[in-house]
Amino acid sequence: MIIYEQEGVYIHSSCGKTNDQDSLISGILRVLEKDAEVIVDWRPLDDALDSSSILYARKDSSSVVEWTQAPKERGHRGSEHLNSYEAEWDMVNTVSFKRKPHTNGDAPSHRNGKSKWSFLFSLTDLKSIKQNKEGMGWSYLVFCLKDDVVLPALHFHQGDSKLLIESLEKYVVLYESPQDKRTLLVNCQNKSLSQSFENLLDEPTYGLIQKIKKDPYTATMIGFSKVTNYIFDSLRGSDPSTHQRPPSEMADFLSDAISGLKINQQEEPGFEVITRIDLGERPVVQRKEPVSLEEWTKNIDSEGRILNVDSMKQMIFRGGLSHALRKQAWKFLLGYFPWDSTKEERTQLQKQKTDEYFRMKLQWKSVSQEQEKRNSRLRDYRSLIEKDVNRTDRTNKFYEGQDNPGLILLHDILMTYCMYDFDLGYVQGMSDLLSPLLYVMENEVDAFWCFASYMDQMHQNFEEQMQGMKTQLIQLSTLLRLLDSGFCSYLESQDSGYLYFCFRWLLIRFKREFSFLDILRLWEVMWTELPCKNFHLLLCCAILESEKQQIMEKHYGFNEILKHINELSMKIDVEDILCKAEAISLQMVKCKELPQAVCEILGLQDSEVTTPDSDIGEDENVVMTPRPTSAFPSNALPTLSASGARDDSPTQIPVSSDVCRLTPA
Repeated sequence: MIIYEQEGVYIHSSCGKTNDQDSLISGILRVLEKDAEVIVDWRPLDDALDSSSILYARKDSSSVVEWTQAPKERGHRGSEHLNSYEAEWDMVNTVSFKRKPHTNGDAPSHRNGKSKWSFLFSLTDLKSIKQNKEGMGWSYLVFCLKDDVVLPALHFHQGDSKLLIESLEKYVVLYESPQDKRTLLVNCQNKSLSQSFENLLDEPTYGLIQKIKKDPYTATMIGFSKVTNYIFDSLRGSDPSTHQRPPSEMADFLSDAISGLKINQQEEPGFEVITRIDLGERPVVQRKEPVSLEEWTKNIDSEGRILNVDSMKQMIFRGGLSHALRKQAWKFLLGYFPWDSTKEERTQLQKQKTDEYFRMKLQWKSVSQEQEKRNSRLRDYRSLIEKDVNRTDRTNKFYEGQDNPGLILLHDILMTYCMYDFDLGYVQGMSDLLSPLLYVMENEVDAFWCFASYMDQMHQNFEEQMQGMKTQLIQLSTLLRLLDSGFCSYLESQDSGYLYFCFRWLLIRFKREFSFLDILRLWEVMWTELPCKNFHLLLCCAILESEKQQIMEKHYGFNEILKHINELSMKIDVEDILCKAEAISLQMVKCKELPQAVCEILGLQDSEVTTPDSDIGEDENVVMTPRPTSAFPSNALPTLSASGARDDSPTQIPVSSDVCRLTPA
């Protein structure tokens, strides 16, 4: 795929010596992408597909090179494919380095002129780009490769050198050199990662950091299974001297790659040192049956309002929803429908939202190809969306087949969301949040507005600075240290204390860790916002606690921990983890010495307890009640009997004043 193409890009082969026209070699400059490889390619106009003209050099310790013609056999091989676009890529292997007996790093001119000046290189080999001084004639760029190999200056007689820089910045981070503002240095840290940490794929032909830059979502979503030996090999590179670097340095490389996510809790405002605290005995929790359509219908009045909202949320938290009910209930859980709305009000709201949706959809549908060429953001959004939609999990029949209507709707909804929130636009990973919603709603408009509501909750995960992700990792570390300081210390000793292996869990709310049907259950439970704020962090703790024994007994290091955590995908029992996470929340609620930092993370204050009922009743001072929401405060709340049967009659619950209360954030 051609990312950038510009004619009228010249090499001045005799610059400073003559004004002869023959000294100006006109050519085409392209940036090409295929698979995971990005190539910068310049060649003369009359030689654009002649592989015999490719310059090559043989790698050497010397930083001085001589450009020479490719061997005859290589040229012959290339000529067999002159009419094939693949010939462009076959020639990549013809580039190598050869020592030159001169001390001047400039590439010499050749007797045969312009056929000798073609060159191409992989973006992974780029070290820096030198620009011309402003106001000094034609703009030009000089590429300097690693080992200080300097390519001939490219002069842009028709301008547009800035457009080339913009194209390259999609794959690498460029920043001014402190010593020379005209020189742009290439930083291998990820730019796209700051949109949503994406790629640790298993394609060793391209560097790890370049993969993260180019496709950060795929990496985190798909590629942690390949991160073990591959992450080290990619970060070490080909330099043998780096192969002995300790795991601690490898961990530092990873933390550097995840820009802005290195966690130093001591520098975080309001950080509180967590000392060892006896949390007391952890209660045993059991799950209930899903809420049925019949139970839901019983809680609707004659005008269609939902009654006993807090009781209903508690029931959903404890058992989830039957699938037949999800299409209705999710609209309330996500905030698309107000809980106190009537059926007529919801009908009017849907009409209004349908009109609004299709107006936004028409905005991008009516953009012509010519207009889109001039709108780089919209073009980039479309490209990312198409890439993500093609990766959609096809194990669900709703998304089977390349031209499946479900995939087409995914694309259209995501494009429309770019119109709805153009500042955020599309960030890779969002399609994971949408696909279950569309599956349940089976309606384009309802799926869009549910997705927009969900994105209101998840927005901070996808913001460029990733502050939301950084905060969640810090909070998770704080909770885990309280629960098991010994395990935290072990992880830190293996350079895994930053908990980067939980990144994917947090980024898309466990979407890739559970089966499609299990994620429906997990999400609807979390959407109740019970039993506390940031319940998803307690789910992380529950999973990590379950894996602690194997990690520590087998002495897993940095590499093995990443591999092990990734391989948990699709092997976690959702009901078991929900029970453990709820039990952890109840254990913390009963603790009277809970650190302030933990209270703030979970939304606890010095007041009464408000949490879903439990099957335990050992502490008479702790009575579990459903949490009142800010919109529907109530002191008359339903409870569960000791046997676990539901009692929907309002009951006044006495609450001890010396027990913490879970409150809304």
